[in-house]
Amino acid sequence: MSTSDSPTPDVERLRRLLGTADLAWLLDRLRHRLELGRPLTGTVTLGTAGPEQRRAVERLLGRRAGTGTSLSVSLDDLDTLLRSSGAAPTGLGAAVHALVGDIADRVGQEALVRAAWAAAFAPVDAMVDQRPELRPWREWLATTGLVRRLAPDPVPAAAMLAAAVRVLAALPSAGIASGRLAAAHTGDAHALDDGHPLATLVLAAARVLAGAAPSGAASAAERRASWAAVGVHRDELSSSVLCAGLPGGTGSATARILGLAREAGEPCLLTLRQLGREQPGLGVGARVVWICENPIVVATAADELGPRCPPLVCLNGQPSTAVLRLLDLLDIDGARFTYHGDFDWGGLRIANGLSRHVSWRPWRFDAPAYTQAVASVSGRELAGRAVDATWDPDLRPSMALAARQIEEELLLPDLVADLAHSI
Repeated sequence: MSTSDSPTPDVERLRRLLGTADLAWLLDRLRHRLELGRPLTGTVTLGTAGPEQRRAVERLLGRRAGTGTSLSVSLDDLDTLLRSSGAAPTGLGAAVHALVGDIADRVGQEALVRAAWAAAFAPVDAMVDQRPELRPWREWLATTGLVRRLAPDPVPAAAMLAAAVRVLAALPSAGIASGRLAAAHTGDAHALDDGHPLATLVLAAARVLAGAAPSGAASAAERRASWAAVGVHRDELSSSVLCAGLPGGTGSATARILGLAREAGEPCLLTLRQLGREQPGLGVGARVVWICENPIVVATAADELGPRCPPLVCLNGQPSTAVLRLLDLLDIDGARFTYHGDFDWGGLRIANGLSRHVSWRPWRFDAPAYTQAVASVSGRELAGRAVDATWDPDLRPSMALAARQIEEELLLPDLVADLAHSI
C-alpha cells in the first residue's frame, strides 16, 4: 500500500481520547519526544497526578491506573490501543501529528546551528593552524563563549570572525594607525575603536601575540600598550618614546631636536610622527644603546650625567609603537642593545616581548644579578603568574625561590654607575 493509501487517523476520536485538558501533559510529553527524535516507546510518568488526570488515563486505557501520587502510561500499550481501535491505524506517532500539527525537528535544527557555528569559526581555525602562537586565543574564545556574546547569531558572527582573521593577517605591523588598519581590512575605519565587538576580539589576539593573557587588564593604558605591541597605534601623536643621549645631527628636524636635547643634557620625548618613515639621522651608529623599563632611570641619568649620558631609551612599560619604531631605526643603523627591567613577572613579559623585536643582552637582568639585588635591597613580595625568561632559563626559578619583586628604582645607583662607566 502506498503512503497516500495509508489509513488516516480519526481526528475527532483522537481529540476525545487524547485531546482533553486532563491528558494535556501526556500529549505534551509525546510531542517533546518527537521533537527530540526519540521513539514513542516505554513509559512516561507524571510525578504528581490529580484525581481527574488519573481518571482520564483510566478512561483512555480502560483499566485502573494504580495508586499513589505518580501516574504512568505505557506508550506501547497506548500505541496498540490506537491501532486496534482504528483511531490511529498507523500508530501513536501519526496520532500525535494529527492532534498537534507540524512538529519541530529540534535535533535537525540543532545540527544545523552547530554546522553554522563551525563554519563561522572555520577561517579562525585555519589561521590558527598556520599560526600556532594564536592557539591560546582560540582556546580562550571557546571557553569564554565571547563570540556568542558579541554576536549571538552565527551569520553576523561569521562576518565578524572573517574580519578578525583579515586584520590579524596584517599583524604584527611595522606601525599603522588603527583607523587605517580597520579601513583597509573591514571597510570601516572605526571597526577597531574601543568598545566595538571586532576590536574586543582582535585586541585579545594582540595580547596573545605579545605574550600576555588574552583577557588583559582592560584599562585604557593597557589597551594602548597591547595594540602597540603588535604595531598598532591610535595616531602618530599619542604614541611616544622617551630617550636621552642620542647624538642626533642636522639631517632632519628630529635629528636637530635630539642634538639640542643632548647638548642641554635633557631627556627628549619623541612622537611616532617625528620618527616618520625615513631615517631621521639619530647619530648612534654601532654604539651600545641602553634600554630601561622605567622613566625614573632616564630622569636620574639626566640629572647625574647631563650631556655625558650615553644613548638611553625607555620602554615605559609595554613598548609603544614609537618605541619600537625608534629601536628599529637604531637597529638598522647598527646599534647594539642592552636591557634592564623590573624583576617581576610583568617585567619578564615585557622583556620577552622586546626579545621578539630586537636582540639584546641583559643589563644587570639575569639570575646572578637578581640574586645580588635580593641580597642588597628588600623589595616587595613577588606576586602574579610566573613566566619564563627567554634570555636566561635560571631567572624564573631564582625569582620563584626568593619571591621578591625588585623594581628598577631600587637599583638606580648601580644602573647610573654603569651608564657613567660606559662613557
